[in-house]
Amino acid sequence: MLVKVKELIEEVNQFQSTNIDEIESFRIKFLGKKGILNDLFADFKNVPNEEKKEFGQYINTLKNAAQDKVNTLKESFENAKGFQLKYGDLTRPAEPIELGNRHPISLVKNQIVEIFSRIGFTVSEGPEMEDDWHNFTGLNLPEYHPARDMQDTFFLQTNPDMLLRTHTSSVQMRYMESHQPPIRTVSPGRVFRNEDISARSHCIFHQVEGLYIDTNVSFADLKQTLLYFTKEMFGKSKIRLRPSYFPFTEPSAEVDIYWGLETEVDYKITKGTGWLEIMGCGMVDPNVLKNVNIDPTKYSGFAFGMGIERIAMLLYQIPDIRMFYENDMRFLEQFKSVK
Repeated sequence: MLVKVKELIEEVNQFQSTNIDEIESFRIKFLGKKGILNDLFADFKNVPNEEKKEFGQYINTLKNAAQDKVNTLKESFENAKGFQLKYGDLTRPAEPIELGNRHPISLVKNQIVEIFSRIGFTVSEGPEMEDDWHNFTGLNLPEYHPARDMQDTFFLQTNPDMLLRTHTSSVQMRYMESHQPPIRTVSPGRVFRNEDISARSHCIFHQVEGLYIDTNVSFADLKQTLLYFTKEMFGKSKIRLRPSYFPFTEPSAEVDIYWGLETEVDYKITKGTGWLEIMGCGMVDPNVLKNVNIDPTKYSGFAFGMGIERIAMLLYQIPDIRMFYENDMRFLEQFKSVK
């Protein structure tokens, strides 16, 4: 009889459950009116006198163990139920979380940077609030130079020598000051110009400018670099360079790609010519090299720059530059599938 009681005590100690019905069945089994303990107490009179004391102690141990087990399991269940009511059913499937996506400007910028990184260009960055020297004077644009009028500038009211950069060429100036040739870098970033906002222009836009300085760098190197870029970026293998003017490069050129005239959209965006202007470029002016203590008799280089918005508008056929800045989810969600 004692062996049976000891086995029952072990069974009580081993019992575990988080189901309220199972806990109630366990309580009835041991503590109910027709339960095991009731039967054991009824059999107590049949136990030999010399064993009654020990037998009674084991029955009480079994009763207390069963009661404590029921109380503990019920308390745990109530706590879990309260936690569930507070935080909801933690076992149910989670709500689908919509993944975000990159902005089209970021997508195009990353693609441009990745293309040039394949041929050894590193990325350089600089401050958006710039001084006059790095933004103008050091780039061969001294005070009262007429070319300054080409870039309507946001100057800081508290300090007339400080401004919001009008191009990322200022980053190239800082990079040349702190690095010696060979230099091969691209400078992506946001720039600011005091222009009227329309479908084709904005006072805030983004540029990627590239710079290569080394010995014996020629205009042919520039042309081949840009041809490589247009093939990788647009899949176009026909470009042309038209003479142009930039104060910090000499000679300078505008770069056009042959977009083609296969669709009505092609006729519209190229104005029926098939050609599209995508960037400006040129050989770095020797005066610019002197301003950053690079010997122009030993080193030469080229620079180029393009507007990221313009490239994005071409790639994705976006008709209005203002769409990039309106944060319209209907517009932005179209780029979820673009990596």
